[in-house]
Amino acid sequence: MLHLKYNHSESKKNSKHSKILVKEEGKEIPKYKIPKDSMPASSAYQIVHDECMLDGNARLNLATFVTTSMEPEAQKLMTETMDKNMIDKSEYSQTAEIEKRCVNIIADLWNSHSDHDSIGCSTVGSSEACMLGGMALKWKWRERENLPTNTARIPNLVLSSGLQVVWEKFCKYWDVEMREVPMEEGNYKLDVDKAIELCDENTIGIVPIMGITYTGQYDDVKLLNDELDKFNKKTGYNIPIHVDAASGGFIAPFVQPDLKWDFRLKWVHSISASGHKYGLVYPGVGWVVWKKEEYLPEDLVFYVDYLGGKMPTMAINFSRPGNQVLAQYYQFLRLGYEGYARVQKHSQDVAMYLSSKISEIEEFKLVTDGSDIPVFCWTLKEKQDNWTLYDLGDRLLMNGWQVPAYAMPQNVTDMVVQRIVVKSEMSFDMADMLLNNILEHLNYLRALTEPTPSTIEAQKPKDANNKIQEERFHH
Repeated sequence: MLHLKYNHSESKKNSKHSKILVKEEGKEIPKYKIPKDSMPASSAYQIVHDECMLDGNARLNLATFVTTSMEPEAQKLMTETMDKNMIDKSEYSQTAEIEKRCVNIIADLWNSHSDHDSIGCSTVGSSEACMLGGMALKWKWRERENLPTNTARIPNLVLSSGLQVVWEKFCKYWDVEMREVPMEEGNYKLDVDKAIELCDENTIGIVPIMGITYTGQYDDVKLLNDELDKFNKKTGYNIPIHVDAASGGFIAPFVQPDLKWDFRLKWVHSISASGHKYGLVYPGVGWVVWKKEEYLPEDLVFYVDYLGGKMPTMAINFSRPGNQVLAQYYQFLRLGYEGYARVQKHSQDVAMYLSSKISEIEEFKLVTDGSDIPVFCWTLKEKQDNWTLYDLGDRLLMNGWQVPAYAMPQNVTDMVVQRIVVKSEMSFDMADMLLNNILEHLNYLRALTEPTPSTIEAQKPKDANNKIQEERFHH
């Protein structure tokens, strides 16, 4: 298991100076202790502003799924409303009303067919949304089995080894056995037959992913639903599906509207997604929606005073800014269905263009092409003597591009891929600049006569468990 600890003393030792010189004030202030005296706002601003100049350029960050640009009007709205506390629904009743509208808009996009009374809420990113979806699965399993809260039976959750780390956290935090369906070479999606085989009377649910983080692919939720329906009829277990649609939840409704993955399917009881990914809002806002009120256990709902009545809340977190929810509503109003479809289709077109050009490079083998979510990855056709994809990633950083390379999960950990996430601000011109930089650095790597450190490191044996944990953490 990988243990991480921030070494405060090591950080100070590696720093050339442990103090910051404030020229305007003619004095130094400590970096790792609160200053004794106050300073002008302009000085504090300049210090933090200058420090952040060392961060990467968000526009060139092709590693992150998170939204990195919004219109000036959206930024103004978020600045004006950052003081609104999302949990204080009586004081900020209109923000609470707008959250409700967003839930219904999203539920409608996911084909809930409810009439303005969808069950769901905003969250701090889709990680909290996944936690809430998982908790509902566990509580409903106890209800189905008529079990006391202190039962000795251990519940389990079935999912692909392409999972995001939040599901590992959920299983550990809430005492759920995590049953992983390992990926296999050539098939990097959830194997439905193997997922069903792992189910039993203690299975609280199955979690397919709409946009696997490693590859950008959709799991086949309809196939899973159909096979699960047969299994449930045969066994009487009534195991439901929670769809982790962190990225695909805001792509599929606009780019693949006929694809059945959502509440149109019988056993899909809940869906979570990230508003701050392809929902096109700055971090961090997520959403979780249940198809029917009965799928959210009453025991998980708490009530607060709201306009003289009671307002249900089911979120784990309490105080958080309401401006992210308002920014989500702004995007719904600003873009509409047509605008979202246009923006997402542009991202997919750029992804498909880039992946087609990448596939023409002699050393590369395309793994996915961006035809699901606008994310694709490639690997080396065969190992190179003197360089790896990690070296190409390092070289691209010289131009500001952040293009990650990483090992795949369980069963295919020997496979290293490089991935690009295409977002709305990526133009075809930027894509061509990236391609030119890739070819430029490949020419350099091809000319190497000695192996790079990463090539030497790749040849060393590595403990599989540590490798999986390490890659998931960095992922």
